[in-house]
Amino acid sequence: MWETGVSRGGNGSAGRAGGRRRQAVPGGTPAVPAQPCDLVTVPARQGLEAVDILRLRDGVGPVLHDGACDTLGFLVPPGTAAGWDVPGSACTQTHGRGIVLGAAGGDGVPAEPPVTGSGWLVSPEGAGAAATDPAVLRAALGEAARTIAAVDRCQ
Repeated sequence: MWETGVSRGGNGSAGRAGGRRRQAVPGGTPAVPAQPCDLVTVPARQGLEAVDILRLRDGVGPVLHDGACDTLGFLVPPGTAAGWDVPGSACTQTHGRGIVLGAAGGDGVPAEPPVTGSGWLVSPEGAGAAATDPAVLRAALGEAARTIAAVDRCQ
């Protein structure tokens, strides 16, 4: 796993959300059952701000980045797509299309990112939650948008 430039906190909390870490079973596989997830996609700038906000406050679930680092994808509980209406983002229902959080490969090693051409910004092992809570994500994305707008006004 390589670093991406997202702040990780200055107190030795790299890869942890809010200093918490899920327990792992022998072999390093996270102790989280496999579960389907929906995917909230946002522009990278807003997503990176939201990741920092979530890490500082409520924890963040696994997050994907696309190969060009133009977008981030937050794994959220299934069913989120039905009610997602945050401007500037999209939520895709993935149940039945291969995105399953917590699934490990046959040798006990966590599976590769579930979307071709993507990588983990926050891996399932480094996340503070099995999936990001949609209400918490909605608030973090709103705060991130306001922060970005304030910075842009000052330039």
